[in-house]
Amino acid sequence: MRSIRQSLEQFTIAYQLIRWTIIIIPVSIIVGSLVALFLWLLEFVTQYRYHHLWLLYILPIAGIGIYLIYKLFGKNSEAGNNLIMDEIHQPGGGVPARMAPLVLLTTVVTHLFGGSAGREGTAVQIGGSMAQLLARWMRLKPADVRILLMTGIAAGFGAVFGTPLTGAVFALEVLAIGVIRYDALIPCLIAAVFADYVCSAWGIHHTHYQILFRDPQHFDPLLLAKVIICGVAFGLASFAFSTCIHNIKKYAKQYIRPAWLIPVAGGVIIIVLCRILGTYDYTGLGVTSADPAGISIINTFKGGYIPAWAWFWKLLFTAVTLGMGFKGGEVTPLFFIGATLGYTLAVVLGAPTDLFAGLGFIAVFAGATNTPIACTLMGVELFGTEHALYFAVACFTAYYFSGHAGIYSAQRIEVSKK
Repeated sequence: MRSIRQSLEQFTIAYQLIRWTIIIIPVSIIVGSLVALFLWLLEFVTQYRYHHLWLLYILPIAGIGIYLIYKLFGKNSEAGNNLIMDEIHQPGGGVPARMAPLVLLTTVVTHLFGGSAGREGTAVQIGGSMAQLLARWMRLKPADVRILLMTGIAAGFGAVFGTPLTGAVFALEVLAIGVIRYDALIPCLIAAVFADYVCSAWGIHHTHYQILFRDPQHFDPLLLAKVIICGVAFGLASFAFSTCIHNIKKYAKQYIRPAWLIPVAGGVIIIVLCRILGTYDYTGLGVTSADPAGISIINTFKGGYIPAWAWFWKLLFTAVTLGMGFKGGEVTPLFFIGATLGYTLAVVLGAPTDLFAGLGFIAVFAGATNTPIACTLMGVELFGTEHALYFAVACFTAYYFSGHAGIYSAQRIEVSKK
């Protein structure tokens, strides 16, 4: 009887796998295609802005437009990633389908006019809203809707960065600090892999970063000690970013009236900062720069000139942009903050700059999102396996020193770091 029961259990598992694959494929196709469209638009407006830098001076007006779009059509979709996470924790009114087109449009507008923002948040919101829409059409049960929303996060994240394994684990790990639930592991992996494939099939090419440093010892105690020191700094930078963005959002709502003046003030602050610093390098994504020799993520790996306080200025630009009403993700700016901070610390400590730029790239992200496992895997997917030990040490150290204040207010604390 036991063997019969075990055989039936395997049939049930196979049935569920086939069922979820059939459900997930449409989600992956739609999300992968929309993310491809988003990335194409983002590249187009970024290059256009590089050739028309005066567009920055229209940023305050663009902010009013974004405010009006969400005021008139947004309803609860302005909550963004936090709404998706809340719906996974405790199903309520659902994630509105309008979230996808609204966040796509407003993120592109933010980047066109020089706001400092990322793309992960937009991709995840596209994934979550499309997953909810298909769940409605398929009339899925609440438990299945929860899993499908997680696959939407995985699909969006995996497609936007070309890191499907990271996307799958991120969707599981980001929901709660200290706990990973594996009930959606296979669906999330399927969704992330398919969405990434679909996105690539549309001709999207992701930026490749390369760490040229090779450690002949494969384990260097002195280098490891430097990684730990930097991991602490990366965690503190994560804490500073999360705290700064939350406080700017809080005090802007408290002191600036009427509400449409908040993005206007944010746009003016960005313009003033650019004029004071004499550079536009802290606007936009930060992956590349209008000046090939400028401050960018790519140039931290190439050994270009990176000012010691570049990480701080990107942190401030992004906190003002996202905290004062503009749209986009936080993750790519976190990559910039981490890579430039890692580069600066490497110079001070006499460590390889490209390796420490890569460590900062993933570790500041790990601290700000409380996802050290996903970020360690991202290091492996982006940079290879050779430095996996250093990736893990940097990410887990940053995670512990970043505190509990991550960038997602809907993230629950299941296990304290204390």
